[in-house]
Amino acid sequence: MSGTETRDDEIRAQNADACPVIHAIDEIGTRWRLNVLHALQSEEKRFNELKRATGARSKTLSDALDALVEADLVERRREVASPVAVYYSLTEKGRALWPVLDELGDWAGEWVEGVRSDPTVRPRSD
Repeated sequence: MSGTETRDDEIRAQNADACPVIHAIDEIGTRWRLNVLHALQSEEKRFNELKRATGARSKTLSDALDALVEADLVERRREVASPVAVYYSLTEKGRALWPVLDELGDWAGEWVEGVRSDPTVRPRSD
């Protein structure tokens, strides 16, 4: 075992109580993944619709979608009609995340400078 692995194990043991939150944040990932999750909250969308909704470049969006599909937060559905269409939607796991993100948004509205607490800024899940 290398010194790095030993140190990583040490850090994990020291922060065992924080680990579930750290793992959740790793799963959700980047701001682009959050933007995609937000864009899919109300309905399924095709790639170009997501591109317009998020403002992401194709490569960035593709990487975010791949990671979200792998994490089982987003489902990719392929329609083989001509032309072939690919649709993206939230999975049950992705939909279950929204109450948590709503709470985080409420917290940010109260405590993070420059964030509005206006509930019309983002769709609510309730």
